Parts: sequence; structure tokens; C-alpha cells
Amino acid sequence: MNREEDIKKAVEVLRKGGVILYPTDTVWGIGCDATNAEAVKRVYEIKQRDDSKALICLVDSDARLQRYVRNVPDVAWQLIDSLQAGDCKPTTLILDDAVNLAPNLIADDGSIALRITNEPFSKELCFRFQKALVSTSANISGEPAAQNYSDIDPRILEAVDYVCWSRRQEHKPHLPSSIIRLKNDGQVTIIRK
Repeated sequence: MNREEDIKKAVEVLRKGGVILYPTDTVWGIGCDATNAEAVKRVYEIKQRDDSKALICLVDSDARLQRYVRNVPDVAWQLIDSLQAGDCKPTTLILDDAVNLAPNLIADDGSIALRITNEPFSKELCFRFQKALVSTSANISGEPAAQNYSDIDPRILEAVDYVCWSRRQEHKPHLPSSIIRLKNDGQVTIIRK
């Protein structure tokens, strides 16, 4: 199966409310439509994770990011510009005033964790899907993240509706993203380096 067919099949599953496993700009991810509360609920169940712990979402562009945050602070744009200009580690931003997302995806304080992906497969997947995509590490909560396809727990492989074919043969180290909390009042907190 080529990448184009793989993405097409993944998008079909996502549009039907399904859950997929896919390679991202960091580790392998469990994904679903970030606007579909039932699909998000399934992701929490698959991970055996408490739904009070927020999940990260991937988007393909600045424009798409703006659809999910009421007011993106200037410091966020400055950070995004500097991250895109250099060869930086993927960085997730936690931003206030999330909108247009499944309610069970938004943290109690109204924030959402978003990352603009530049990795070719996940970027194309997000672009074709035309919505934010949940991207949480493909592991049971509390266990190590699956850096490569071969690291994914069989229970997760069996629980999802589609497993992407792209990058399955890869065997190299992948790290989770950095996470930075940017509050509307200008406060910046590094959560994970």
C-alpha cells in the first residue's frame, strides 16, 4: 500500500468516527477526530486513561490551529515562527480558550494542547482530514510510549479500527514533543523539555 492509499483509508475511518494508529512527528500515535466526543471517549478507553488527563491534537497549519483557539496570544505566534524557522524538536503548545473541539478533549481550565506537525505523513493526513486530529502516544497509560510500530502493545493494535502502513519498518529513536503552556496573560511554563 502506498502512502496516498494509506492516508485515504485512514481519513475514511476517521470520518466514520473510528480510531487509528499512525506515525507522527514524534512517537506512534492513537488518533481520532478531535471534534467527535464518542471517538475521543474510545481513545481514553483504549489507553485505559482517566479522561481528566488531556490529550494532544495535531494540526497541519497555522490556519487550522486558529480554528480551535478563540484568541491565539502573540507569544504563541512568535514561538511557532521560531520553531518553524529552525530545526527544532516538535513542540506542543497548551493554549487557553479552546473552541470547536469535543468537550471531553478540553481541559477543565478550558485549555487545549495543539501541535503543528511538519512530518510528511502526519501533515498530509491532517491536511486531507481537514480537522484537528487527536495524537496521544500509542501505549497503555503508564507504560512507555511506542517509538516505533514494533513497540506497540498488541492490545492497542487490536482495539483500533485502522493501523497505518506507512513507516512500519522504521526502527529509530523517537521522543515525545516538548510541551509549553502559554496563558493568555503572557505567562509561559515549560511542562516538558
